[in-house]
Amino acid sequence: MRTIHEIAPLMFQKEQQLIEEKIKGYCTANDLALADLKWQAIPFAGEWGLATSFFQTAANEAKLGKGSKLPVPQKAQEIANQVAAQMGSVDGISRIEAVKGYLNVYFKTSDYAKRVVDEVLKSKNNFGRGEKKTETVMVEYAQPNTHHSFHIGHARNTILGEALARLVEFAGYETIRASYPGDLGLGVITVMWIYEKFYKGQEPEGVHERGQWLAKLYVEATALLEKKENETPEETAQREAYDAERREMYRKWDVGDEAVRNLWHVTREWSLEELRDVLRMLDVQMDVWFYESEVDEPSKLIVEELVQKNIADDERPQGGAVIVKIDEKLGLTKEKYRTNVILRRDGTTLYLTKDLALAKEKFEKYHVDRSIYVVDVRQSLHLQQAFAILKLWGFPQAEKCYHLGYGFVSLPEGAMSARRGRVVLFKDVYDEAVKRALSVEAEKSADIPAEEREEIATQIGLGALVYSMLSVDNNKDIVFDINEALSFDGRTGPYIQNAYVRANSILKKSKVEGRKSDNLQPAVFDYELTKHEIELIELISQFPQKVQQAAEEYRPLVMASYAYDLANTFHSFYHAVNVMQTEDEKIKNARLQLVSAAKQTIENALRLLDIQSPDVM
Repeated sequence: MRTIHEIAPLMFQKEQQLIEEKIKGYCTANDLALADLKWQAIPFAGEWGLATSFFQTAANEAKLGKGSKLPVPQKAQEIANQVAAQMGSVDGISRIEAVKGYLNVYFKTSDYAKRVVDEVLKSKNNFGRGEKKTETVMVEYAQPNTHHSFHIGHARNTILGEALARLVEFAGYETIRASYPGDLGLGVITVMWIYEKFYKGQEPEGVHERGQWLAKLYVEATALLEKKENETPEETAQREAYDAERREMYRKWDVGDEAVRNLWHVTREWSLEELRDVLRMLDVQMDVWFYESEVDEPSKLIVEELVQKNIADDERPQGGAVIVKIDEKLGLTKEKYRTNVILRRDGTTLYLTKDLALAKEKFEKYHVDRSIYVVDVRQSLHLQQAFAILKLWGFPQAEKCYHLGYGFVSLPEGAMSARRGRVVLFKDVYDEAVKRALSVEAEKSADIPAEEREEIATQIGLGALVYSMLSVDNNKDIVFDINEALSFDGRTGPYIQNAYVRANSILKKSKVEGRKSDNLQPAVFDYELTKHEIELIELISQFPQKVQQAAEEYRPLVMASYAYDLANTFHSFYHAVNVMQTEDEKIKNARLQLVSAAKQTIENALRLLDIQSPDVM
């Protein structure tokens, strides 16, 4: 049963549970087939409240042929009336009424406001944290191929995955962050081949310079290996010779040639060093590193197991491959998953084969109950096929594997292409973001020491970049425009950060006047609240539910939108209510407490989005 405290603020849990117990007690005593209680907020109209419907309970009674033969709406109202009559008084609840088949429960306004603010100030960084759940969740993200460089498309993947991991963890789940870089394949060998042939012994200085150099080598190698229009016989012969060299290097890698493997380890580490530094910049800390190369051999053993279990069909004796007829094995009459190859006839594996091996390790070694794959939308069918095979294989976790797909990141001038070298590197965008933020800070905050200004600029610039990736639905494509992403106005990261800064400035001013925001008198809201106070309290109270919703739906956008709404509401409050010039000391104290609660909630929301909260801007 869905309980009331999953909808309303946690601070009213005791009262909420009491109401549900009374409803259940009444229904049990009167032999009513009570349906799940689904609660919804009543829009504020002088009081805060919640409502639940008895329509489904009335419909259950009608199906069972029990009680009066009233139409469902009238029966629902009859039940609501009777439940309301049995309630009596409940501390913290101003009134309970039955209206059109609904039970409406209203809180005392002053009590509601006080409890919301008190709960935030008591819980601080933990405000909104969910109760501990029994399941372990693994979020897999931040996994670019090695021997390339980290670009803005990779940044969307990493930022989306990190925000989701933070939300799931804060919602109460044991959370494991995992990265699965692609460190083998023809693309990797292509970079190794051109390095060995033309650049052996060279090594740029700097973590990011090395990674970016490998990406340039890939572009150069692609140009050498691609067939050109009006190619001369000599050019064809040269290109084919190059390709033969590259494929021979791949063969040597496959058989474990020491020189090739050493070159692979050295150049792979250059890429991984860059990746680790980007993750450091984004405050991402991985718990587990999987590598495609490490699951290649285990995946071949899995193929044999699937053949023995009659899940896969081995057609190699007939010159074919090892395949899984997924739809047929699942008993589906209409095509959904199709037939998939899991081992080529030459004995080499595919991405699907390795994904099966990776899933097996997740489930057996890390005891994962839910596995979330943050992978672009192009891989949707591929992952659905993998999940279907895992189900055939007998893993119950297959039902809780989830693909968090996301759209492409393109440029105003068109799609990105690593092969063509048409990409926007993350480090370039990061540097530009900090540079622009620093120029703004230099104008606005000349009195702040240069070192501190640089730190603030980094927080603002990165906040702008991160929020630009999270404020768009993950299913939609992003046309990345650096000018829009780094705007400090409108629906942006800096706009939300500025709400935090404004709250901080009010509290700093209160300290100057002798009040300590963390040691104020308990807030009393027994005065007529302004529209702006009501809206702010309302939004703050929603934070725990937004955490759970974003985590359960695997949608960081829920929190990104909430953070903007909260900041926007605080900005309105800031302009309309002059807290420090309020003459009534009791009201001033309550409003300072509200400002402190808003500041804390904004900080908590930003932290879940992997955005820092600067004290000044």
